[in-house]
Amino acid sequence: MTTSDQPSSSAEREYSFAPFRFIPGQQLLLHGDTPVRLGNRALDILAELVERPGELVSKRELMARAWPTSVVEESNLKVHVAALRRALCDDGREHRYVATVSGRGYRFVAPVTSQARAAAPPAALPFPLPPAAGEPPRRLPSPAAVLAGRSETIAALLRIMEQRRCVNIVGPGGIGKSTVALPVAESCAAQAGLELCFVDLSPISDAQFLAGAVAAAIGVTIQTGDAAQPLLAALRGRPLLLVLDSCEHLIDAAAALAERLIQGAPELRILATSREPLRIAGEYVYRLMPLAYPAAGSTLTAASALAFSAIQLFALRAADCQDGYQLSDADAQPVAEICRRLEGIPLAIELAATRMDALGAAGLAARLGDRFQLLKRGRRSMLERHRTLEAALDWSYELLSARQQALLRALSVFAGGFTLDDATGLCQDAQFDAATIVDGVANLVDKSLLSADTSQPCVHYRLLDTTKAYAQEKLDQCGETGYKRRRHLEYHRALLERASVEWDTIPGAEWLARYGRCLDDVRAALAWAFAPGGDAALGTCLTVSAIPMWMQLSLLEEGRRCAERALAGAGGTLPDACAEMKLRAAWAAATLYANGPIPATEAAWTRVLALADGLQDKEYQLMALWGTAVCRSYAGEPQAVQVLHERFRSVAPDVDAAPVSMERLLGTALYYAGDQAGARRHLQCMLDHYAPPVRGSRLARFQLNQRAAALGTLACVLWLQGCPEQAADTAQAALQEARASGHAQSMMYTISNAAFPLMLQTGDFAAAEAHLAELSCYMKTHALTQWETLWRCMQATLQVARGVAAALPVLQQTVMELQEAGYRMHLISHLGTLAEALGTQDQRAAGLALANGALAACEAGEDRWYHAELLRIKGALLEPADAGAAEQLYRQALALSAEQGALSWQLRAAASLARLKMRHGAQQEGRQLLEDVLRQFSEGHGTADLLAARALLDQAP
Repeated sequence: MTTSDQPSSSAEREYSFAPFRFIPGQQLLLHGDTPVRLGNRALDILAELVERPGELVSKRELMARAWPTSVVEESNLKVHVAALRRALCDDGREHRYVATVSGRGYRFVAPVTSQARAAAPPAALPFPLPPAAGEPPRRLPSPAAVLAGRSETIAALLRIMEQRRCVNIVGPGGIGKSTVALPVAESCAAQAGLELCFVDLSPISDAQFLAGAVAAAIGVTIQTGDAAQPLLAALRGRPLLLVLDSCEHLIDAAAALAERLIQGAPELRILATSREPLRIAGEYVYRLMPLAYPAAGSTLTAASALAFSAIQLFALRAADCQDGYQLSDADAQPVAEICRRLEGIPLAIELAATRMDALGAAGLAARLGDRFQLLKRGRRSMLERHRTLEAALDWSYELLSARQQALLRALSVFAGGFTLDDATGLCQDAQFDAATIVDGVANLVDKSLLSADTSQPCVHYRLLDTTKAYAQEKLDQCGETGYKRRRHLEYHRALLERASVEWDTIPGAEWLARYGRCLDDVRAALAWAFAPGGDAALGTCLTVSAIPMWMQLSLLEEGRRCAERALAGAGGTLPDACAEMKLRAAWAAATLYANGPIPATEAAWTRVLALADGLQDKEYQLMALWGTAVCRSYAGEPQAVQVLHERFRSVAPDVDAAPVSMERLLGTALYYAGDQAGARRHLQCMLDHYAPPVRGSRLARFQLNQRAAALGTLACVLWLQGCPEQAADTAQAALQEARASGHAQSMMYTISNAAFPLMLQTGDFAAAEAHLAELSCYMKTHALTQWETLWRCMQATLQVARGVAAALPVLQQTVMELQEAGYRMHLISHLGTLAEALGTQDQRAAGLALANGALAACEAGEDRWYHAELLRIKGALLEPADAGAAEQLYRQALALSAEQGALSWQLRAAASLARLKMRHGAQQEGRQLLEDVLRQFSEGHGTADLLAARALLDQAP
């Protein structure tokens, strides 16, 4: 501490610790030139600390200074130290002034300077009190909460108050209207030289006493029945800022009085707080927004979390309850979740923070579902209506009319935002006609119980989660939950049935904008329907109606689970065969995307076809034929696909879907069967004659983007035929088509079945890794269990190809999981990679067992496209022990690959045989074998296999 001289008492000194100045003799703490409101006890504690900066001041010494004639509990000291710490904050960013010495006391740790201060004469009032004055005007109350994140709001309000004489801070209960109004009023009065008077209207229950209460607050004695007239007389010519706090329960009387005073007293200004506008001439309504909190999914540290005002407030309030608490990195995520769940409402955040001492951040976040029981404890200094979150909402709810209360309860069943049409559809009955609902919604917005988003062409409304939870409790208490939940479900069922019809006629983006928002409400309605006390039959009907929405949103796994639940939850009594057909088709399509053409998928399509035949429903007949054909195509059964193709044409000879959906499947079947020339011919024919499906085709809802899928398979065929550059270009075209479609499953399919395996085979590991990263991004928003296993398998396959031996156990595990699930698309290539890798790690017996099992499947007619490569891999596994058997397998691979037109497998077989021959002294024969095959390539000379073959020839003598 530095001093300019040594006066006899600290009362004659001024202490500075930037940005604060403290004058103990005047009990005055200044932030710059602005007074900081703080209780006398806290100021006494501050005086003791700043007089001895850096020293440990014991709790006993501080209590003796603040309570010189009383014996008090230590908890009293803790409360006032917490208040002092809150005051020593700069826009919510705590400066370290007062440090805790655990169990002993406190220390003032900031640099302090002091100087002597001359005694100042008492300040004169800027105007004389009126002759009839009684008590002096009421001062502002002490701050009730930490001002975190409100500096911009306060600055904006001060600018507004320079231009407007009546400003009303409006917002829901607990948003911090009074907390913001206090510093605004204080600064505005100081800047404009106004007298300041604060009137808390919450204790006034009868509107006839309102004017008298205002008069008493400004020091005017009322002798007549009409208090407003003498009040006006006292205010004329008197520059005064009148703060009317909590007007909502007296809104009509407060509005009438404020308007009369503003008109009759030109130098008067009014700052009001309320849950709804006064709606008077000249009023400026400032809607106070919640504190800022991080978006869901944000990755946070303590430092980054404290950039958000909601988290600042939580941390400061938690420090009041846990002396010295500081937000840690471990607490950052759960505290962010708490603030997000409480939607930045300061009262709710403060109340939650008071439970940190008992529950900790993670425990508190986990228990927020029962928020009204959890957030019961408030500061005793709070107004009664703000002591708990429930009390704050009770205050608002009880001010509503019976009809408004009923409407609020009904609207709480909406899971998210809703429109006026939604509210009318849900609530219109004998009690509420459409006009009453529209008027009621407007009133609830005015009273800050509903928020309105006017940024869209159609206004969307929503309840804050805390208000919604409160209203749902009231709904339960009134015995209305079952009825309203049923109405909610029936409304969305009708809405989605209309959506299904409109899907045929309006653009996809418009359809999604109109009906995609129903998703959360459908989820909530289904959760109620299939819960005890719900209605499973209604839930089944809604599930059927929601199928197009899940398909359009690419939420296939969710659609599959919901269809499965409906099929099981209806207890074997589905509404009708049509409902069963639609549910099984949705389940089969979603399972096909998620798990591939497994046996259960084909069985489901068989059942759909039987139901569709019975109902003579052409669309679902086509859908079932298509689904069955997909299963047969990936099994490499072109004859079966051809039969299904012919039946497809017989069911709908006039439908153009046959070349779109069936020609590709026939080409795919030929690819898997090993007929690469036939596959290329059919795929190219499909692409040459391709036309996008008709918008209204329900079959198209269950399909991949057909052009992207065909291009992807064609890329694989081209690589096998020895055209790696054309294959890469075609795979790139497939990716572009899939991206342009906006269909996530098409993109995932194209990466996993074309782009990734092609890059792996050509040795472009960097591109393969990039494709895996892109696939991972899609999987984050389209969580499918089987795809997660597949992604891990692909990642391990890439690592093994790069020579990372540690990835081998992961590859073994994931391949086993895919096999057990019945997954088959390109699985055989992962089996081959695994078998070959086991051989390099001295596990040839295990590798041979895998290769033999895979070869048995090929010989049974499945995955013959990979047959030649498996023969080569088996030969490589046998070569160290039996060169003769290996040579025979290599030659079989050469012959089979030549027969299938698979030049790339032929090159690998030739390289393996040439290497064997060269090792055993037949260099010329080996060289000739390899050169004969290598000569057939006209492109792709920079790919891995061709480079390796050329290097082998260069090594040969």
